[in-house]
Amino acid sequence: MGTFTDKVAIITGASSGIGRATALGAAREGASIVVADMDAEGGNETVTLAKELGAESVFVHADVTDADSVDALVSEALDRFGALDLAFNNAGIAGAFGETHTYETDAWDAVIAVNLTGVFNCLKAELAVMRERGAGAVVNTASILGLVGFANTPAYTASKHGVVGLTQVAALENAGHGIRVNAVCPGFIETPMVMDGPLKARENPEALESIEDSTPAGRLGQPEEIAEAVLWLWSDRSSYMNGHALTVDGAYTAK
Repeated sequence: MGTFTDKVAIITGASSGIGRATALGAAREGASIVVADMDAEGGNETVTLAKELGAESVFVHADVTDADSVDALVSEALDRFGALDLAFNNAGIAGAFGETHTYETDAWDAVIAVNLTGVFNCLKAELAVMRERGAGAVVNTASILGLVGFANTPAYTASKHGVVGLTQVAALENAGHGIRVNAVCPGFIETPMVMDGPLKARENPEALESIEDSTPAGRLGQPEEIAEAVLWLWSDRSSYMNGHALTVDGAYTAK
């Protein structure tokens, strides 16, 4: 029997990176997985990999910025598997780089819509279901930039600080209903966002070296290392942890 046998999990942003690693970790532990993403090809690949591990899994195309789309996602989980026990609100984008005084409003709106409003939309739909059952565990993806600042990322940093605050509010409101809501704060992780996003670490050795040098561990983290933290926050092994932002960053924020 796995840790999550007979549990049903929704994971957004699960077509690659941390979301996929978490989906596969949960699959190994017996969960039924609802893979949610805008990227159907990557999402279906995650489903295939989860099924190869023996898990029931389904892909649902979902846009977290659209409340109706998120409601449909949760409804699909209930229709397909009959329950919702676990949720990982992980979908996010890096957005454009730029100083605050020149940052484009459209770029700001795009990042906030996915990274913060998207988490709100997911929490609203998930918590309503979990309250009816009197149980559930939710993890939101924040970031080390939800704890500290980082130049030229006003929208991303603001969105992730917002996720930490929203996590705390949801935890306070739901602790008496058998529901735990925590956040995970990854450092620089070897994901498409870091490797192929604005930092372009894959094609820019100097950028990659700068990231590694700025991290006391001397390397990027792996998606599976963040997934392990999420699985722990979901599990009963963290039963008294609620409203916490768990940093997994190779000591970056300890400097």
